[in-house]
Amino acid sequence: MEFLDLRGQHAGLAEEMEAAVLATLRGGAYVLGAPVEAFETAFAGYCGAQHAVAVSSGTAALHLALLAAGIGPGDEVITVPSTFVATVAAILYTGARPVLVDIDPVTWTMDPARLAAAIAPRTRAILPVHLHGRLADMEAICAIAAAHGLTVIEDAAQAHGARRGRHAGCFGAMGCFSFYPGKNLGAAGEGGAVITDDAGLAERLRCLRDWGQAGKGNHVMQGYNYRMDALQGAVLGVKLPRLEAWNAARRAVANAYDAGLGAHVPRARGPFGADHSCHVYAIATPERARLSAALAAAGVPTGAHYARPVHLQPAYAALGYGPGAFPVAEGFAQTTLSLPIHPTLTDEELRDVILAVNACTAAAAAKIPA
Repeated sequence: MEFLDLRGQHAGLAEEMEAAVLATLRGGAYVLGAPVEAFETAFAGYCGAQHAVAVSSGTAALHLALLAAGIGPGDEVITVPSTFVATVAAILYTGARPVLVDIDPVTWTMDPARLAAAIAPRTRAILPVHLHGRLADMEAICAIAAAHGLTVIEDAAQAHGARRGRHAGCFGAMGCFSFYPGKNLGAAGEGGAVITDDAGLAERLRCLRDWGQAGKGNHVMQGYNYRMDALQGAVLGVKLPRLEAWNAARRAVANAYDAGLGAHVPRARGPFGADHSCHVYAIATPERARLSAALAAAGVPTGAHYARPVHLQPAYAALGYGPGAFPVAEGFAQTTLSLPIHPTLTDEELRDVILAVNACTAAAAAKIPA
């Protein structure tokens, strides 16, 4: 059993993908170009956005979105500690200060009440994270932002296709996506994109990603080499039409877990609908290491996504937060355990995971003294 089956995914579209890659190689243009432009148009249309700007990674997407919004030294940006470090790193790249707030204990996304309490005179933007592919409470977050005149930039790196009225990335001024291979929509390497309805922001993003050029050789701002490779645009163009079906398969797996796991297994509760891309399915256990080893012995691979929150990572100690600063996020990080979830997971494998988790968690519970 695979925790993530990229080879199985590729097998279902190998002929079309390989033809697109070969055509790109024969075309001789390997950075940006027609394949990337075609993907940008298709991805913007899929998300319901006016513009998509393809870049070299999800981190580049976050960095450029913040810069395009005018974020810089002296500014503060509010985000969460329960995320990959790139969310916080991108804020630091601009010279701004990340301000962290705790997560909601049910959704594991930004807690709007804690967000509202953290707004200060230097706050310029809010960067919510759609963790595991579940949409944060964007209605509440955007209402708070509007009341204070703040920019909202969504970290939708795990939420391709999640929607609640609007698609992930379309609630705020900009939405940032990663196309790292393991994502619901993954490239054959690194890639990212920013979506927006603002033509001015889109123009600024395109300029920033290509060394600040407004036309070849005309550098009008200090920019970056954050361009998407043509090969990645070609691969993503082949994969995008399958995203809805892949997400539906992921939701089916998540709902099967929700129905089949015992009541004694704490986890994100369903039903899992359109507002969740089901990028990750996690349970919670105080015996993570022991349970992971027991499941591995039963043939079930597991993971631990963000098993240490950003503020407790040694590289980010200078943020000034210590243990106990964010009790919900810290408790989540100490107990989260991810189960296999991908579109090619078979019914037999799904059954085996459910049986193994129920058996191992029940055995663990029986060893705990009353």
